[in-house]
Amino acid sequence: MSMSNNGPGFKAGSGNNSRPSSKDGPKKNIWSSMLDSVANGKRLPEKNLLILGGTPESQREFLETLSANNTDPSLSNDKRRGRIPPIANQFALGYTYQDVLDADQEDTLARVSTYLLSEPSLSFAPLLKPLLTPKSVPETLVVILMDWSDPWTWVRRLREWVRFLRHILVSLDDETKVVMEETMTEWRDRKRGMDPNSAGTGGLTSSGGPVTIPLGPGEWDEGLGIPMCVVCQGADKIEKLEKDHGWHEEEFDFILQFMRTILLKHGASLIYSAPYLANSLQSLIHSSLGIHSLLKRQSLKHNVIDRDKILVPANWDSWGKIRIIREGFDMEGVSTAWSIEIQDSPEPRVPKSGDENSQSNQPMEADDGSSAVAIFEQTIKDPRRDTTMVPPGSQQNGDMIEVETSDMQSFLTKQVEVLEQLKAEDEKDRASKPTPQLEMSPLDDNGRVNEHIGPVQFNMGGIQVDADDMLRKLKEREASRAQRKEAMTSVAGDEKAHNQALANFFAGLVKKPGGSPRGSPSA
Repeated sequence: MSMSNNGPGFKAGSGNNSRPSSKDGPKKNIWSSMLDSVANGKRLPEKNLLILGGTPESQREFLETLSANNTDPSLSNDKRRGRIPPIANQFALGYTYQDVLDADQEDTLARVSTYLLSEPSLSFAPLLKPLLTPKSVPETLVVILMDWSDPWTWVRRLREWVRFLRHILVSLDDETKVVMEETMTEWRDRKRGMDPNSAGTGGLTSSGGPVTIPLGPGEWDEGLGIPMCVVCQGADKIEKLEKDHGWHEEEFDFILQFMRTILLKHGASLIYSAPYLANSLQSLIHSSLGIHSLLKRQSLKHNVIDRDKILVPANWDSWGKIRIIREGFDMEGVSTAWSIEIQDSPEPRVPKSGDENSQSNQPMEADDGSSAVAIFEQTIKDPRRDTTMVPPGSQQNGDMIEVETSDMQSFLTKQVEVLEQLKAEDEKDRASKPTPQLEMSPLDDNGRVNEHIGPVQFNMGGIQVDADDMLRKLKEREASRAQRKEAMTSVAGDEKAHNQALANFFAGLVKKPGGSPRGSPSA
């Protein structure tokens, strides 16, 4: 009796019809561990994308390009756009997410949580700080959006965003800072070209040990602790800057050299993109987040030749590659100035492009050439405010030689309004004036009209036909037909009368007055 009260016991388990109890503790733990393992196996890798800068519209454009389906080039732009969930980015910190699909568009590789912020205001810093944890930092990529509509503001905006990030990262806890240091060390030690499958920093020596490639000058001087990528949108506007504002290759080369020099210090990547243009933006972002296709290996190749398709991956660039673009660029001075400048406290927010008071709201830079922003803006100036190309005497009363052109649709809309107004005025004038009376109607004298008009001819089956002659013949034919009809009617009437006379004659022969009918005997 006492043995039967010792739990599930050996005796109960030895019977042929025995069954494990549902309250069995070990069995319950096994099922829990199995369910947890299955759930962990189906859990998608979580990635974070922090998009800084741009407008709500340009941020949407970036996300559409990032989610586009580039596997089938024959698809139209509408079908090539990926399906992205609703984007909430109108106020403060925006959010959306995206499921990254494999090449077969069936398997999901990862889920990317996207956070969007347009202004580098310190009041938004508390919103970003909780997103950076020891677990999320290795899976996070910072993307800073620029636009080719105002490239003269790029360095100033980039400085404000770097200062903003440094302010947040310095305030993180020690555990997160340790993970950030490990993340930067891993990125710095990767093989150049961003090959995720390669080990070490540059292959193996003859003895089998890893090759350590020393960092060049200006490389990784100011690592932020989080991988960063700068995306310059609207590369299709480069041609407009060249045609409308007289920019040359010198300006575009200077911008490229300057951006590559300062981004090299952060170990960041750079790419020029255009809406719905096939480029490597998707490959660059996914590779930076550690998302790789299981079916199709995508290579990420640099491009520093095509000025509208620039791609500079992280860990690829160097001063030597930047110097060969154009001689005379002071990389040492720019690099040193940038290191000093990003240490300053953040300034008030940079006004958006198109603000009338954007220049007046910006603080004055040092005139001694020590400011990287001043160095950049002395060469790359806003064409709308640059007066150096105005011929003497052409600028009067503040009038600029440049003329602002309106959008094509706006221009056509205004022209429609002008045409409608002119039409209304014409109708009003026509209604107020009496209608002039003609001395002779053209219908009263066909001869004079025909003299002015001339013969009317047309082609029928390859034969040139005179319309007037054809009309005359038709009238003559109709008149002849009417005459024949009238004659036939007259003949028919005469024949009818003749037949009646004959009938009466023969009737008189058959029956004479006072006589007997035919066949009767005579008297």
